[in-house]
Amino acid sequence: MEKPRQGFWGLWNTSFGFFGIQIGFALQNANVSRIFQSLGTAEKDLAFLWIAAPLTGLLVQPVIGHYSDRTWGRFGRRRPYFLAGAVLATLALMGMPNAGGLLGAAMLLWLLDASLNVSMEPFRAFVGDMLPSRQRTAGYAFQTGFIGAGAVLGSLAPMVLTDVFHVANVAGPGEVPPSVRYGFYIGAAALFGAVLWTVLTTREYSPEQIAAFAESDEGQVAHSDAVPSDRIGTAPLWIVAGALVVAGVGLLGLDKPVYLLGGGLIAFGLARILSAALVRSGRGANALSQILADLAAMPATMKRLALVQFFTWSALFIMWIYTTPIVAARVFHTTDASSAAFNEGANWVGVLFAVYSGVATLWAFALPWLARAIGRRNTHVVGLLCGAAGFASFLMIRDAWWLLGAMVFVGIAWASILTMPYAILSAALPAEKLGIYMGLFNIFIVLPQLIVSSIMGAVVSHFFPGDLVWAMAIAAGVMGLAALAMLRVAKDA
Repeated sequence: MEKPRQGFWGLWNTSFGFFGIQIGFALQNANVSRIFQSLGTAEKDLAFLWIAAPLTGLLVQPVIGHYSDRTWGRFGRRRPYFLAGAVLATLALMGMPNAGGLLGAAMLLWLLDASLNVSMEPFRAFVGDMLPSRQRTAGYAFQTGFIGAGAVLGSLAPMVLTDVFHVANVAGPGEVPPSVRYGFYIGAAALFGAVLWTVLTTREYSPEQIAAFAESDEGQVAHSDAVPSDRIGTAPLWIVAGALVVAGVGLLGLDKPVYLLGGGLIAFGLARILSAALVRSGRGANALSQILADLAAMPATMKRLALVQFFTWSALFIMWIYTTPIVAARVFHTTDASSAAFNEGANWVGVLFAVYSGVATLWAFALPWLARAIGRRNTHVVGLLCGAAGFASFLMIRDAWWLLGAMVFVGIAWASILTMPYAILSAALPAEKLGIYMGLFNIFIVLPQLIVSSIMGAVVSHFFPGDLVWAMAIAAGVMGLAALAMLRVAKDA
């Protein structure tokens, strides 16, 4: 028995919720640095405050993936998580621009990112659940189209409110401009409505149907042999590595955010020891042990794609953190976060992000054709190289309009990043574990973000304190490494 192909409206309904989720992410990506700076944060501290986002994704997505694979009830398998995450994200979006202080803003960023991850993670597996293997490139491309469209609206919201509806774009010191505040309110309503659309218009296949489909799905891995282990393995090495990182903070004079990186390594080692103890005591059927077992049993294709993701998302996170201060300083000639020029520059960053998202929306529908012509792997290599070129061009451009050209290249990369790895990966995973493996795959998206958040502040302050644009040179180089790593993936994957 083969999964039926989905028509236009089937693809639409399956992915429409991502439209709302991406509006939330776009508002976050384009405006959180602006909110933090409006509340008095220095440029060198931005990366540390952003650390809440990757840290929550690192913890939330594998857990949600694990449980969504095992959920089945009146409301389905993935949809309960879509809706719960959307409710929490809506509340966080309403509260973020009214935080009133740095601590409140950081806590609401944590809640926002955690909630968006709760909704987003099952959507990746949802496409794999609902579509046959041969239609997944088109399915993930359709999802990318909605991601791009949502990002355009989210990125442009403050500027449209200012230019069209004449909402004030400047506020006093320590306050968030009304254009940003109302943009977050509109985004909250759009996010909840879009996710609710998918929840109400789709019907999921039962676990029995999923198992039957997997037996006939060409190329689909039929099962997984991941078994929790009672051995601690390399756990002591992870703990020692983490302790060395923590000690190095003091000895080498590194920034305090690096403590979090060391703490994370120690926590991973301790988690492995705890898991082994639970298995030895006959309690191996727990979420922690199973997640670690699935991580150890990753298919070879997933391991190769994980390295690609690590480099890719390191570059993207640098862009999201530093584009606003770079554009404000180089194009609008100010570093004063309360000035009209700075806020004009911040609005232009919203335009730039909207352009790359709009390009991604359009380019996504060319990806299935390109993948048939040159293969999925080569299609992604081309996309990543375009991204590297877009980042590198920031070093030469000082005109606002020319930056739009750079964003065209970034948009081509963004479309491929959101489509091709998942199209390749979904056929290499066991059908009954799409949720957990998509969640574990997210580790290699958020881990580089955590590292960037931990060390980029030190890199910026020590190597180029007077010109942040060199952060984009680092992003370009790292994206080039992602393209090289992609060549390790099988050509016909």
